[in-house]
Amino acid sequence: MLNSGGLLMAELNIKRLIECREKNGITKMEAAKRMQLSQPAYLRYESGERTPSIQTINVIANVLHTSVEYLTNQTDDPSPVSYTIYKASDPELFELISQCKDKERNIIKRILAYATMLETKP
Repeated sequence: MLNSGGLLMAELNIKRLIECREKNGITKMEAAKRMQLSQPAYLRYESGERTPSIQTINVIANVLHTSVEYLTNQTDDPSPVSYTIYKASDPELFELISQCKDKERNIIKRILAYATMLETKP
């Protein structure tokens, strides 16, 4: 859908927005805080009174651990399709990704296998 300025607009599925927020166990106030939105702005999105920009929907998806595609009815899979990692808030993970991004695939697969092994140990 295009808005009056010719920009691509995505229609937010309010039911899915609420479902994802509740699945993450966060209040409307906490959701607004994590998204760096005012509480009234977030409440307008959740009530359907206002449609967020695609950039805001991207922020919402990141905070709620889902995808823009799910929130805008382009898929029924709620899994995220990307993650945003900030150096300031997660320096170790940011550094690990920085070190891995230009490495051979087999090294990345070994790191993933190691992380998976750690995850399954009691």
